[in-house]
Amino acid sequence: MPTLHLQLSRSPSEDQRSALARRLTALTAEVLGKRAVVTAVLVDVLAAGHWYIDGLAIEANASTPGTARLSIDITQGTNTPAQKEAFVQAAWALLNELLGPLDEASYIIVRELPAEDWGYGGRTQAARRARPDGFS
Repeated sequence: MPTLHLQLSRSPSEDQRSALARRLTALTAEVLGKRAVVTAVLVDVLAAGHWYIDGLAIEANASTPGTARLSIDITQGTNTPAQKEAFVQAAWALLNELLGPLDEASYIIVRELPAEDWGYGGRTQAARRARPDGFS
C-alpha cells in the first residue's frame, strides 16, 4: 500500500503523467514487492519560482534540465536495504527516461513508517498484520 508522491519542476504531458503512474506502480510491485491494486501515485508540478537549487530558482523551460523529487512511503521493515537501493536506482533511470535528463539535485526518498501509523481502507497496517486475511 505504498504511496508515491512525484513533484516536478516542469509540467509533463498527459501521456507522460500516465506513463509515470503506470511504470512507477509496476516498478514498486516488481522491486519492492508491493501490491499494485493499493499503490497510489500523485504527480504535482511546482509553479515557477517555487523550486530552488543552490539558492537559485529553477526555470521551467526546455533549455534547462528538469528537477524531480519522488518520495515513497512504505511500511517499516517490509523491505531490505538492497531492495530500497535497487528501487532508488531504477526509479532514477525511469524518471530520466520519461522526463529527459534531470538535474543531479533531483531526489528519490524511501520513507518507512511504523505499521501502526498509517493504513488504507480505514485500517492500519498493524491491524492488517494482526489479521493476515486482511479482514476484520
